[in-house]
Amino acid sequence: MWKWEADKARGVFVLVHGSGEHHGRYEWLIEEWRANGFHVIMGDLPGHGETAERPGHIDSFDEYIESIARWVRKAESCNLPIFLLGHSLGGLAVIRTLTEKILPVSAVILSSPCVGLKNPPPKPLKLFAKAVNTFAPRWRVRIKSSGSNPSATRNQDRLKKDDQDPLILRKVSIRWYTQLEKALNLAFEKIDEFPDVPLLVMQAGEDKIVDKHEVIRWFNQIPVGDKTYKEWNGLFHEIFNEPERKEVFDCALGFVEPHLNLHQEC
Repeated sequence: MWKWEADKARGVFVLVHGSGEHHGRYEWLIEEWRANGFHVIMGDLPGHGETAERPGHIDSFDEYIESIARWVRKAESCNLPIFLLGHSLGGLAVIRTLTEKILPVSAVILSSPCVGLKNPPPKPLKLFAKAVNTFAPRWRVRIKSSGSNPSATRNQDRLKKDDQDPLILRKVSIRWYTQLEKALNLAFEKIDEFPDVPLLVMQAGEDKIVDKHEVIRWFNQIPVGDKTYKEWNGLFHEIFNEPERKEVFDCALGFVEPHLNLHQEC
């Protein structure tokens, strides 16, 4: 877990990255929040980043839930409004965390949240994974993660950096996939347990990784009074890495600012 501090902070953001990523890919977004008066707290999800004991593997999706809850508890010490931002897998993890934990969050932003895959594995492969999960859960298979995936962003500079990044995951375990599938189902099954917290869902219009129709279906069912759906036409999955990312950030900032209030500065 890392913390980046802002001068005269107005709030604190907890950022949650997507599959195959790590916190180092969020340097631009971190600096934007800091420049606009927000501390930022971020960690690498279990199985990700340089501290991963078992790269690409988790025993349970609960490991993500507990990590995010721990980061939010760290943010509480600032005595400032807390905002959660989850991208892709991180968006799904934020959804699952908020249905399982009561957390003091002022508002939530989901970026292309993974509540459905654009190209899910065929049914025979799913059945095979389910069988293998019982006797070889740590067996890893190659995936197209966000990092270094041209389907994720049109930002060529980002893709070039990712190609040279040894921390980008390119394989995940069978257990990881089965836990992802379970979490996808629970995102809908427990939809009524999602808290009534201000919510902004920002979805890539040309998402080649997440099924935007599933995102819309989830959004339409979520029992939240203050909710906004914004689709970015022409943008690929990683909206905060796209050439239009400053416009995307300004939209997120505009959503957050009405939810700020006076707290003692950290």
